[in-house]
Amino acid sequence: MNLVFKYIIISACCLSALLSYCQEPKRIFIEYSGFTVKDTLISENITTFVRSDQGQIHIVHEGIDMWCDKALYYQDEDFIEAYSNVRMKQGDTINMTSNYVEYSGITQLAFAAGDVVLTEPQSILTTDTLYFDRTKQQAYYISRGKVVRDSSGTITSQIGRYYMDSSKYRFLKNVVLVNPDYTLKTKQLDFYSDTSHAYMYGPSTIVGDSSKIYCERGFYDTQNDTGYFIKNSKINYNNREVKGDSLFFDRTRNFASATNNIIVTDTINKSVIKGHYAEVFRAKDSVFITKRALAITVQENDSLYIHADTLMVTGKPEHRITRAYYNAKMYKTDMSGKADSIHADHKTGLTQLINLQRFSEGDEFSVKRRPVIWNIGNQMTGDSIHLISNVEKEELDSLKVFDNAFLISKDTLGDGFNQIKGQKLIGLFTDNELYNVDIIKNAEIIFYTRDDNDSLIGINKSKSGSINMQFDGPYKLITLINQVDGDIYPESQFPKNARQFRGFDWRGEEKPESVEDLFSEDPPLNLPKIRGLAPLVPDEEFFDDALMKRVDTAQQKTKNDSSKAGRQIPKKDKIPVKKPSKKSKTKTLNKPLVNKKGN
Repeated sequence: MNLVFKYIIISACCLSALLSYCQEPKRIFIEYSGFTVKDTLISENITTFVRSDQGQIHIVHEGIDMWCDKALYYQDEDFIEAYSNVRMKQGDTINMTSNYVEYSGITQLAFAAGDVVLTEPQSILTTDTLYFDRTKQQAYYISRGKVVRDSSGTITSQIGRYYMDSSKYRFLKNVVLVNPDYTLKTKQLDFYSDTSHAYMYGPSTIVGDSSKIYCERGFYDTQNDTGYFIKNSKINYNNREVKGDSLFFDRTRNFASATNNIIVTDTINKSVIKGHYAEVFRAKDSVFITKRALAITVQENDSLYIHADTLMVTGKPEHRITRAYYNAKMYKTDMSGKADSIHADHKTGLTQLINLQRFSEGDEFSVKRRPVIWNIGNQMTGDSIHLISNVEKEELDSLKVFDNAFLISKDTLGDGFNQIKGQKLIGLFTDNELYNVDIIKNAEIIFYTRDDNDSLIGINKSKSGSINMQFDGPYKLITLINQVDGDIYPESQFPKNARQFRGFDWRGEEKPESVEDLFSEDPPLNLPKIRGLAPLVPDEEFFDDALMKRVDTAQQKTKNDSSKAGRQIPKKDKIPVKKPSKKSKTKTLNKPLVNKKGN
């Protein structure tokens, strides 16, 4: 064989052996020790190190530094037990203190016990026992722990895990975050310490001085006090509950918004508002809701429904006001109405149907948008209408029609219309039915008069200063008062073109006959797609196959029957914490075994 080729082969083998040697993991190194003690009665492979007055024992391995007052080093297992005032440091970011630490140079798994404190740049973790896997850069506890942050508060849980590479905590079981302004409780919380972002999984609550939030999936920015909640989410404050497919919450602004399938419940005023987008300002006691907005005033006998493009509820709980504007409609089983806008005062019982001034007389929509009320076959219109309710009895008391009052009802048998008009109308109710009407000033009437057999006598067309009308269903008694001018004409002598007053506008086809009819003129509803949160990605077990494989490797290298590398790994959620053994006979050596770096 060519000598040059042989030389190349030999050199390659030597280089391969050298690289293989260099890649072997380094062993634990004792940088400093005050005293070195050997107990020959136990084992030749166990060395005890004790601190001196000059300083603690200093232990180094693969980028970590550890200090303690006493240490037992198991040379064949490359395993160390550190006692008393133990401090472990990794780089400039991770510091851990405890009373006791076990560490394997083979598995790179540390177990700390007794007043454990792990400090990273944004938070401080304290617990009774802690596992630290340096290979995965993860810390783990199952003995209840607490994480403290200056800005976010204090987080406690039964189980916790810290991912150092992503600055993420995962808290499980009885998770509680306590902040000066609120307390958060959840089943599982993922918390990122660098951004102060918290993700909640499972039934969760955030309770503050004046609000309570519930959700089963949510996000909260603990730095800026804002949150986003989905899945059965709701917010309670000021005796008002807000539900929706998704909720946004800003604590500093006292603001919340909701999207899709919203229900706002006022427990004091027995009212409910529904829609598909809402904004709530707690400090102003106001709710803004749109997209098929519907306000429901719950009453014992008959609830009142109000629908409009937009609804706004303002005022303290004892004095709420509902405003419905643009294409407002209202419905009760015995009465319904329409207006450009509706203003309802829940304390006084006053409901106003208003025609906005932006519509001029020449506007083709001005007549159509003029407020209208239907009750027991009667249609009443005017420039504005006031309904007055008895709040205690939850019944209609009276109504007032201001300017251009016009009352229309169909003739009981024919195709004609009974009509009364004037400047103002005042109506009185009993059992929610209109029984008395007064038309005041410039009153006019067209009325189909019939006898007891419902035969048409004639058509009454008259003028007077005012008209009083009392009826129960069909009209019973009509009284013309002051300056009466008119007569009863046979139907054949009364021209058809004179049978309607100027401004006549029968709008029976617009009358809502049910709650569903309130939405009959609405455009098709296109709900936005809710922006969800990233789904939960289950973690692998902390004591996963890769870690257990490292433990098996350490066990194969030990000369004893049992390896210490895996003795603290819990079984069935129980951690057998090793207690320091009693002092055994020791022999002081003249020189510590740490003069030179190496194995």
